[in-house]
Amino acid sequence: PGWLFSTVGRPYLDSIFPKNQRRVFGLLEHPALPPTLAVPTVTYKLFLSGKSGVGKTALVATLVGTPVPPIHHETLGIEATTVYWPAKLQASGRPVIFQLQFWD
Repeated sequence: PGWLFSTVGRPYLDSIFPKNQRRVFGLLEHPALPPTLAVPTVTYKLFLSGKSGVGKTALVATLVGTPVPPIHHETLGIEATTVYWPAKLQASGRPVIFQLQFWD
């Protein structure tokens, strides 16, 4: 469970949290890792739909680590937010980076 904070996992976490603050990536951006630490990226697209005002945008903001909007406003169209998270697979023991695309 403490792999991210170990000396082996820390470079992966630092590529996402430079200066201890989560970096927000665009749809075409990804974390920059040295070639020696290159790992596969596993992409998931998560589509959130539901009634207006139930907290879909607030949920995405909380999961991504950005501030939750203080007042309610309608999301016009689709708002896409990308977050990356490194993990070490138990089965193979290899690190991977998960790319989660939240479509709200």
